[in-house]
Amino acid sequence: MHRRELIKAGLGLPLAAWAAGGAWPAWAEAAGPAQAFDADTVPALARALAAKPYRAPASELPAGLGEVDYDRWRDIRFDPGQALWKNDGLPFQLQLFHRAFLFKQRVELNLVEAGQARPVRYRSELFDFGKAPRPPADADLGFAGFRVHAPINRKDYFDEVCAFLGASYFRAVARDLLYGLSARGLALNTGAGDREEFPAFVSFWIERPAKSAASIVVHALLDSPSTAGAMRFVVTPGADTTFDTSLRLYPRVALERAGIAPLTSMYHFDDTDRRGVDDFRPAVHDSDGLALFNGAGEQIWRPLHNPKNVQESAFQDRRPRAFGLMQRKRAFADYADSEAHYERRPSLWVEPVGDWGEGAVHLVEIPTGDEYHDNVVAFWRPRAPLAAGREHRFDYRLHWCAKHAWKPELATVSRTRIGAGGRDARLIVLDFDGGRLPKLARDTAMRAVVWASAGRIANASARAIDGSGAWRLSFELQPGDARAVELRAVMEDASGPVSETWLYRWTA
Repeated sequence: MHRRELIKAGLGLPLAAWAAGGAWPAWAEAAGPAQAFDADTVPALARALAAKPYRAPASELPAGLGEVDYDRWRDIRFDPGQALWKNDGLPFQLQLFHRAFLFKQRVELNLVEAGQARPVRYRSELFDFGKAPRPPADADLGFAGFRVHAPINRKDYFDEVCAFLGASYFRAVARDLLYGLSARGLALNTGAGDREEFPAFVSFWIERPAKSAASIVVHALLDSPSTAGAMRFVVTPGADTTFDTSLRLYPRVALERAGIAPLTSMYHFDDTDRRGVDDFRPAVHDSDGLALFNGAGEQIWRPLHNPKNVQESAFQDRRPRAFGLMQRKRAFADYADSEAHYERRPSLWVEPVGDWGEGAVHLVEIPTGDEYHDNVVAFWRPRAPLAAGREHRFDYRLHWCAKHAWKPELATVSRTRIGAGGRDARLIVLDFDGGRLPKLARDTAMRAVVWASAGRIANASARAIDGSGAWRLSFELQPGDARAVELRAVMEDASGPVSETWLYRWTA
């Protein structure tokens, strides 16, 4: 998918508002009788689905509508005055997306109230199609997805908080932030070229919130040739927007390359990747690093890279505590982009709930020559394949936020710079700030602990930066004949680590 098209896709269709008493609207009643619904409904459907051969969701559209481009799809507009629950005094409202362009697969939507679920009936009269072709009046097209609005920035205005649109992709914002990276329900065979499989949400159930609710509950049925699954999200908007997530998978075949809690982002260039870049902006990315808080309690920062070739890194772990794709640079001057405002893109980190056992956080970095395509993926892969014919459960919390502080006593990497060093060497400069650094005397004895998998490290040092409260660690890498070198660095004083651990893969 073209990420710019996905991110800018802000034109969807709201449901007609319910009556003040919460009665079902006529078009919802006509869609079919109510069905009993509880916490076990979607897992039971997923289990039954996995026992049957896979059937792809319907993607056929009436003549003309199936061929519309991005601009025509944007012409399909809705009446904001008809958002579901708009007149009910509730803290959330829903709007729907129309099928077309990249989003042709039909998604079934259901509304849940008092233990009863009813399907949402499609009606073309609910849409303003602009210059896009209007389907026949009796067409039953279903929908492409939906979005949730809530007063996240102002009490008197309902901002878009999250959207579920395309395959199993979804995205969200926190207070004062804009859309950026996305999450997915599941990744399969990511990094395996054309063997990658994209599971899709085929049905949703959205629970009607109470008037005092701080959260909204969404259930989703997931399907693909290899597995079916059930997901439940408790979405809580705020300064950090959280998704308390439950994933249950029922594989049809053994899943050897499953990606749990996958995150998808864009990284074009920054201080380490400016070779060949002709751009007035200092940096362009939705995320600038992978952060890890592993089972051993170590906090790690791995800056992202726009490589010449696809590269995959695996960070082995047991019982991971958290991982995520972060956007650390938060000043306008860091990007100088008055349209994209990359300084306001959210970070997204995953906090496992319970014991995820042994496995690895994988980072896949794909070469890109522009800012319009997602080229970075991070996810957890269990060490053992997920066996067919049984349930596999993963619970976690997603945090959409501006920053994180897993171990606030540690300084964090604010910048990574790489340039020419001595003869046949690369000079690597790391700036650290925060943690205990501002309280340390400038003459504190600090040690730069640096390790390389190949080549030689020279002239490693750590020193305070004049007047800033920050410190700088620098060293020279003499790679010799090595074409790739794994690097590791941390600052220590007499008491132990003062900073998080910096990791990087240098390539010739």
